Amino acid sequence: MKYNKTVMTKLINEHRELHDELKRIKAEMGLEKNLAIKALYHSAVADNGRYMQDYQDLERRQ
Repeated sequence: MKYNKTVMTKLINEHRELHDELKRIKAEMGLEKNLAIKALYHSAVADNGRYMQDYQDLERRQ
């Protein structure tokens, strides 16, 4: 499974808790949006993360 910004953005838009986490990452770490999205991918999706199945489903629909 590879990181795809478009799929990750759709996932964030579908899950309010991911949206809130993205805002928190940007604020706490001072990251720009693209880097914060990538960080969120690695913490919530990659390596059997909580949202891995939802991410894969979106990836298949694309």
